[in-house]
Amino acid sequence: MKKSLFALAALGAFAGAAQAQSSVTLYGVADMNLEFVNHMGSQTPTLANGFNAGTSNNLYRMSSGGLSGSRWGLRGVEDLGGGMKALFVLENGFALDNGSIQQGGRLFGRQAYVGLESAQVGRFTFGRQYTTLFDLLANFSPSGYATQYEPVVAQLGLNFRSDNTAKYTGVFGPVTAIAHWSFGNGVAGNGEVPGQFRRDTGYGAGVAYAAGPFGATIAYDQYNPSISSTTAFLGTGTAKKAAVAGSYAFGPAKVMAGYRWGQTKAQNGVTVLRDNYYWVGANYQVTAPLGLTLQYNYDDVTNFNGANVKNPWQVSFIADYNLSKRTDVYLTAAFSKNAGLNFDTSAISFANGYFLGTGQSTMLGAAVGIRHKF
Repeated sequence: MKKSLFALAALGAFAGAAQAQSSVTLYGVADMNLEFVNHMGSQTPTLANGFNAGTSNNLYRMSSGGLSGSRWGLRGVEDLGGGMKALFVLENGFALDNGSIQQGGRLFGRQAYVGLESAQVGRFTFGRQYTTLFDLLANFSPSGYATQYEPVVAQLGLNFRSDNTAKYTGVFGPVTAIAHWSFGNGVAGNGEVPGQFRRDTGYGAGVAYAAGPFGATIAYDQYNPSISSTTAFLGTGTAKKAAVAGSYAFGPAKVMAGYRWGQTKAQNGVTVLRDNYYWVGANYQVTAPLGLTLQYNYDDVTNFNGANVKNPWQVSFIADYNLSKRTDVYLTAAFSKNAGLNFDTSAISFANGYFLGTGQSTMLGAAVGIRHKF
């Protein structure tokens, strides 16, 4: 009798496994536009050329990724039963204008992770992922991290995608809690070096609240990048960021605003950058297919290598018209002062490629494009 009961239980377990649901989805975005930029420098500023961007010129070009970075990806989920799921995401970023791979040539440079999710406990994921700060501020960016003219590196840091990351996400009613730890990010160094546990590590945590028309979030991020000379590893720096943001929706409009405190120190404890970053903006749905976005960004740079530099600010605008659920056309434009678009300046970063020509203090960019989601 006991053997029969055991056999029935085993058969039931195998039957449950056979009936578990699983799926793999191919998805992506193809986004392309025609762009004009004025006061563009003729060369990339580097330490070797004294951060000289060269002569100022107008630029006309075809650009990949106006509102969204062009990408394709695979997303999979398997129902393990008992409220447990296994999941993975592999996401490749590419330039649609020339077909090249982005994110430094990584095959899945945007995201690459695997994990488990419990309906009661939350989600645990492992791999290359977005940081806590990126996730929690995403719903409080009026332009939704629009690729072309969003100062995302100035706001979040170069480590907003982190390698070798363990991450937790839990949703409890109106509250979302996220935390992550990176064992070693490859932005500034190699990471995960024997005997150098702190090198290129990073971590963050925060919560968000959303109920009815109101939303709010608070988050912290720290990154400990490698500091090296031309011949030797000198130690690890410390880049700290903390942010608060809020939003309120009424009728067809939604307003958002936020503040991010930032401090970056070298391996010897000397402050390299101290700034206070602010943003405010709004979305307005004029009609079912037409949406408008206006955003203002300002960075109060109180200390950059001991100097008080001119504070950059930027105004950006988006008009987005949906032709269908999957295809839209758009106009995006931005004007910046005391920096190139996206705050590309030696005081912030050279991550987004808009370098002010010598003697210039403003930059204007505008683009018309089409985006298709699949």
